[in-house]
Amino acid sequence: MSELYVVGIGPGSYENMTLRAIQALEACDVIVGYTVYVDLVKEHFPDKEFLTTPMRQEVERVKLALEIAQAGKSVAMICSGDAGVYGMSGLCEEMAKDCPNVRILTIPGVSAVLSGAAILGAPLMHDFAVISLSDLLTPWEKIEKRLLAAAEADFVICLYNPASHKRKDHLSRACDLVLQFASPDTVCGIARNIGRDGESFTVLPLKDLRDAEVDMFCTVFIGNSQTQIVNGKMVTPRGYLHE
Repeated sequence: MSELYVVGIGPGSYENMTLRAIQALEACDVIVGYTVYVDLVKEHFPDKEFLTTPMRQEVERVKLALEIAQAGKSVAMICSGDAGVYGMSGLCEEMAKDCPNVRILTIPGVSAVLSGAAILGAPLMHDFAVISLSDLLTPWEKIEKRLLAAAEADFVICLYNPASHKRKDHLSRACDLVLQFASPDTVCGIARNIGRDGESFTVLPLKDLRDAEVDMFCTVFIGNSQTQIVNGKMVTPRGYLHE
């Protein structure tokens, strides 16, 4: 039986990959992935065969990986962040149901909700929700319902895919929805280029987040009613000091 490793590579830097992820990439014969992600790891595994597909060709990418695995080679499908959080592990499991000689092994990685939170300080010390603003696979009406529910319940909210060339207004629309329940002064944060060149963060109120410049390399955090700014960082108290 051949293995198809579905590997979360974290933010992309070698230092932010887990030991298990590195071991899986060292053990496999072929590494398959989206072009941008392959470029992040290529220099660290120079003896491997690399195959890529462009963005929005996820099904084709999995077909390619499964064909190679069925031919007897060990394959790693790489994903940024964690393979099971908006990653490729679900699709690999679905498509491998007709490939009994291929075993899917998911290797977890550090998702942007965690690595971005670390840059910003400690925004996730209490309950939180993670919502993608991409409506490519999820209707915007459903995204709206999830945003409103999370805001009404006073969750810290982490937003993936906050904007793109075709979705420039999605963050402002999301903020308008959250503002139905949250104060305009709610502490928010933006983590940019996590674990890569140009890494930075910004802490700002919700009223300013609405018009902030973001792109697909940003992860956005909207605090809850207790979130504070502490020494320039975004902190959601767990409550230990108030017992």
